[in-house]
Amino acid sequence: MADTLAALRSLMASHSPPLDALVVPSEDYHQSEYVSERDKRREFVSGFSGSAGLALVTMNEALLWTDGRYFLQAAKELSDQWKLMRMGEDPAVDVWMADNLPKDATVGVDPWCVSVDTAQKWEHAFSKKQQKLVQTCTNLVDEVWKNRPPAQNNPVNVHPLEFAGCTVADKLKNLRQKLREEEARAIIITTLDEVAWLYNIRGNDVSYCPVVHAFAIVTSFSAFFYVDKRKLSSEVNSHLEQNGIEVRDYSVVSTDVVLLASNQLTSTTSANQTLADGPKDMETGSGTNGSDEKTHNLIWIDPGSCCFALCSKLNSDQVVLKQSPVPLAKAIKNPVELDGLKNAHIRDGAAVVQYLVWLDKQMQEIYGASGYFMEAESTSKKNHLETMKLTEVSASDKLEGFRASKEHFRGLSFPTISSVGPNAAIIHYQPHAKTCAELDADSIYLFDSGAQYLDGTTDITRTVHFGKPSAHEKACYTAVLKGHIALGNACFPNGTNGHALDILARVPLWKDGLDYRHGTGHGIGSYLNVHEGPHLISFRPHARNVPLQASMTVTDEPGYYEDGNFGIRLENVLIVKEADTKFNFGEKGFLSFEHITWAPYQTKLINLSLLTPEEIDWVNTYHSNCREILASYLDDSETAWLKKATEPISA
Repeated sequence: MADTLAALRSLMASHSPPLDALVVPSEDYHQSEYVSERDKRREFVSGFSGSAGLALVTMNEALLWTDGRYFLQAAKELSDQWKLMRMGEDPAVDVWMADNLPKDATVGVDPWCVSVDTAQKWEHAFSKKQQKLVQTCTNLVDEVWKNRPPAQNNPVNVHPLEFAGCTVADKLKNLRQKLREEEARAIIITTLDEVAWLYNIRGNDVSYCPVVHAFAIVTSFSAFFYVDKRKLSSEVNSHLEQNGIEVRDYSVVSTDVVLLASNQLTSTTSANQTLADGPKDMETGSGTNGSDEKTHNLIWIDPGSCCFALCSKLNSDQVVLKQSPVPLAKAIKNPVELDGLKNAHIRDGAAVVQYLVWLDKQMQEIYGASGYFMEAESTSKKNHLETMKLTEVSASDKLEGFRASKEHFRGLSFPTISSVGPNAAIIHYQPHAKTCAELDADSIYLFDSGAQYLDGTTDITRTVHFGKPSAHEKACYTAVLKGHIALGNACFPNGTNGHALDILARVPLWKDGLDYRHGTGHGIGSYLNVHEGPHLISFRPHARNVPLQASMTVTDEPGYYEDGNFGIRLENVLIVKEADTKFNFGEKGFLSFEHITWAPYQTKLINLSLLTPEEIDWVNTYHSNCREILASYLDDSETAWLKKATEPISA
């Protein structure tokens, strides 16, 4: 690590102009949350492996910013050469740079790895002291990363209409309508899941995310796909050609954006002429002559996701800086996607139940645990062979095996968080085979996991105890469950955003002076990214940006984490649906949630005296649904276990 920092500082000093600081973001050229191995530059430089964070290297300091999910993990992983900066508690990176770097300082960043919004925010902060943001011509980290993993040549696949539910032609038609409304003649799409969704293709370029490294440009009459052509089969090429999409090399997107800016980007795909037979007046505005030819001369880019490098090639007066319309269209699932998600979650729930049945038996046999149902401290640990030992990793591997046996399984949707005792307090803990903990019958076990199926993406968290939980652990679990129930039962008017709803999941915790440092809900993709916007349920201000709408998906996942002791989280995926209310104030229409995740809550962790009669009824109804919905996927012994796990509770 010291050698890496020294090498970077040497390049910073020899750079023209010399750099006082270098920013190393987590993101790749597409501003992805999860990136490929060769794009994990921040991890390579800092040693911190979490999915969110930013490294800053100056000539005499190295700082790492990350959010509350990763405070404990970062503190463990960073060497003493690094200083941890806690987002929300310490000064933001732009504020720190403006205040601590000298007047006229130069700050370097690879413009492909930073969004327009972020770059402009930094430039504004720097202006107070005449500091300057410098776009490096190469990525300096790549120059010192001697064993950087090579680019992968993973095949692209067509996502069939039976799962997509909407044709590419219809998606392009709707997108071009949005262009007309903004008086734009083109949009540059850089986010990987937006490109995959729009063109009904999937890939395998990023672990856990079925996306392909690609850009897209869609104009009034043309569509372009920038990708490594070696990844495309004849089937994929045919699919793209039939939809009027011209394939170009990944590397030429930069020069094509320059051509687009000067209105010289032309398509050679004949199918585009067919598509162009639609609205003839899109370019001219009038349809009768060319007098209004420049009416639609704007280029739309999303400042939150488009990289600074591409935006810099456009004149500011020809750019629409506005959130891309694709994420919202993608977030509002069509009926086929909704059915697919429901079916995927049923199969996934069956896998989770099978895992719990297996784990319950193992904990009793290997560790002398009282088990999932009984409440007693474990007998002394049995003298078991090393090969019998259960670890956080070996247990999660078994869970993956249950999922892999299910129809349409394509892999996990994120690295499984399999965490025992104190590790469960690390919100986004990721166990590693050599360092992970052994399971413990007398400690809480939290597992947050999900899978990618052709018909949907899943994400579920359950927290269990195979011994005797303390009264405090029960009280905390019950508070989390009460918040989970309250949010899932919410009924709210159209136009309500996730920021307004977030409090519902926290109130039961707040009553005891407890809280958690993460958002409460995120969207879920349809065989796409497990974290999907543009909506979310969170205390963070940007949760106000997009109201929840019918047919969106969102998670419901409050938690509580006690550093050094335990962590608790419960998570289901919900679908937003129209509510059937007695009245309709203001003619707004009201919305509610439908649970589509099916797996039991451990009743021995619940302090029943803290639940209201309505909450008890809700748990009993949910558990009854679990039994009925999962029955056909389980064998007799698993069905018997689930029946016991979902027996009615009463105060």
